[in-house]
Amino acid sequence: MVVAISSPGLKPVGRFGLAGACLFVSVALTGCTPAAVASHQPRHHAAAPPSTTGSTTSSTTSTMPVTTTTIDQSGWNVLGTDQSGIALDERTIVGPSGAQVTLVRFRRGTVRFALHVGSSDPPTGSAPVPPGAGSSISAAEAPLLLAAFNGGFKIATDVGGFEVDGETLSPLVPGMASLVIDANGMATIGVWGQSEPKTGESVVSVRQNLPPLILQDTISPQIADIAAWGATIGPAAVARSALGEDLAGDLIYAASASALPIDLATALLDAGAVTAMQLDINPDWVQLDAAPDPGGPLSAIIPGQYPPADQYQRGWTRDFITVLAA
Repeated sequence: MVVAISSPGLKPVGRFGLAGACLFVSVALTGCTPAAVASHQPRHHAAAPPSTTGSTTSSTTSTMPVTTTTIDQSGWNVLGTDQSGIALDERTIVGPSGAQVTLVRFRRGTVRFALHVGSSDPPTGSAPVPPGAGSSISAAEAPLLLAAFNGGFKIATDVGGFEVDGETLSPLVPGMASLVIDANGMATIGVWGQSEPKTGESVVSVRQNLPPLILQDTISPQIADIAAWGATIGPAAVARSALGEDLAGDLIYAASASALPIDLATALLDAGAVTAMQLDINPDWVQLDAAPDPGGPLSAIIPGQYPPADQYQRGWTRDFITVLAA
């Protein structure tokens, strides 16, 4: 798909954008900021949109239909399997700027997710962060581990909140794109205070990062404003990552060693994402490692990825997400 952009004030671009048009992205390099998350013990947040603060709604936990398949899909290559069949698959899509974007899809029903804090960010203060959510992959996770990938910007940059295993480390911010993980390890992506949290959803962890990259099948109208998507080290085309969700509930990680925000957004749309959020950017922090089977050896998946494949096993300074066999 080709998306045409003529100015920073562009209109939203959907999946069926202007075919055959040219891309003109004018960039300005300025800083960006992250932010926050909420309290101790897994709790049930109030359903959106009436409330944007945590409150008990019900004791139910969201469940999802298993969409596992043992059949490879055209354009996707099998990356990891478990006893249910294909758990992870990947493909590469060329973005509008010519960037090679690697996409890894986590099949809903075959995997579960866990959010980890880094050794230095987010700051935990006196919060009792459980050992299983610490700065390295835990012993309990190791035999189930299928993949691990980077989180978002530093909390001090005010781009959203952070909650891990019921501990609020920085207040959750309405309107921010949010990776929401429930008590079963199932994950969704939505906008806090709008589509998240859902009624009865047993939320245990939330990672927010900026407003949505894609919302309702439409790319953000700010996509050409490079500064809106974080401060780069060097040129506008740098290592970038994002996370989307498709209609089946699969999560799709997208990353490139050198890309613009529009490259990630269009690649995710082409891969079927209807909602997406940007994650971290710049070479030191963009990373996805995956194993061929649960507990197998990890390999770096993003071409040109700077961090080593065992970084999260050895421990890391920033937050990250593990993907485990369900």
